[in-house]
Amino acid sequence: MKIDVHHTCADAGSYRAARVKSLFNVESGAEFRLQAELPLEARPWAIGIVVGPSGSGKTSVGRAVFGPKAMWAPRWPSGAPVIDAIAPAGPFDAVPAALSAVGLGSVPAWLRPYRVLSQGEQFRASLARLVCEAPKRAVVDEFTSVVDRQIAQVGALAFGKAWRRTGGQCVLLSCHYDVLDWLQPDWVFDTATGRFSWGSLWRRPQIELAIEQTDGAWWPLFEPHHYLKLPRMVGASYYVGLVNGLPVAHLAVSTRPGLIEARACRLVVMPEWQGAGVGMRFLNAVCAAWLAGRNRYAKPMRSLFHTSHPGLAAALRRDPDWTQVSGFLVGSSRARCAASILRSGAKLGFSGGGGYGGHFRAVQGFRYLGGAA
Repeated sequence: MKIDVHHTCADAGSYRAARVKSLFNVESGAEFRLQAELPLEARPWAIGIVVGPSGSGKTSVGRAVFGPKAMWAPRWPSGAPVIDAIAPAGPFDAVPAALSAVGLGSVPAWLRPYRVLSQGEQFRASLARLVCEAPKRAVVDEFTSVVDRQIAQVGALAFGKAWRRTGGQCVLLSCHYDVLDWLQPDWVFDTATGRFSWGSLWRRPQIELAIEQTDGAWWPLFEPHHYLKLPRMVGASYYVGLVNGLPVAHLAVSTRPGLIEARACRLVVMPEWQGAGVGMRFLNAVCAAWLAGRNRYAKPMRSLFHTSHPGLAAALRRDPDWTQVSGFLVGSSRARCAASILRSGAKLGFSGGGGYGGHFRAVQGFRYLGGAA
């Protein structure tokens, strides 16, 4: 594909314009020309990126690749929450899955209109809508331009994984080179050098995740980002995942009566790290440690994990180390659960109260089996 961009405008003839031309030996600023050869028909691809400094012709190249109608600029309703605005006629599960896939896993943000979201949230919501609607061809201008570089890099990683599942072709236009390693595009055109390159030149940086066992002091930091309003977990062991010394993930683990099994709860991944795969790595590492007996009881225990989050439930079903053990569409009876716990406790020779449930949420349960799955 040969691209020839030629823009013109009226030549400036003012005093200041004439003086600038004289001082900097510039004849005119009325023309812009860019020619490029993009061999996009040579092999299949899903994601390409046009990168370069501002004013170097990225948008013009993007329009030339698929035409102006392919520019991704969706209109958002002013009052409808994001969860309703994305693919309103499509299946429900596809929308939270797309939001989670691009790293917008904060459920309260799903309930807000697009206009009140932060720029980082708007960026991810737009990508989720693109993934969910999945046009065959799309061009996204100003990719990651309005978010901080941490969100940009992880967001590029999350979007790249989600978009490749759609089967479409997407061209991203960006002035930031730091997303290339995270995005791993199939091709890159640099408007600064005029160089076109196919993929395989970029390698995603490794995310070194350190896990520390702590007390419940970290919960207030993570609690606002949990999809449920819950207090600290009583009598639990707490774990925090750290990347470059920064807390990015949280989990609490307690035990079922009789130490027959562990219960992992309060899994939270900070918004800027959602979609990077940190949460599942963190959860699996902690549950593997409990299965190996590396816990305060020095006893090997499998872990149960319950969630109402459709994206997390889907990820657990895909993970071979987990098996689904339950699924309730309307929650469960707290009284029935408490009675069951009392019966089980009586058989094991101890007494206790309490129970789980008492809500109307759909809940899915999973058990970590590790290599035995």
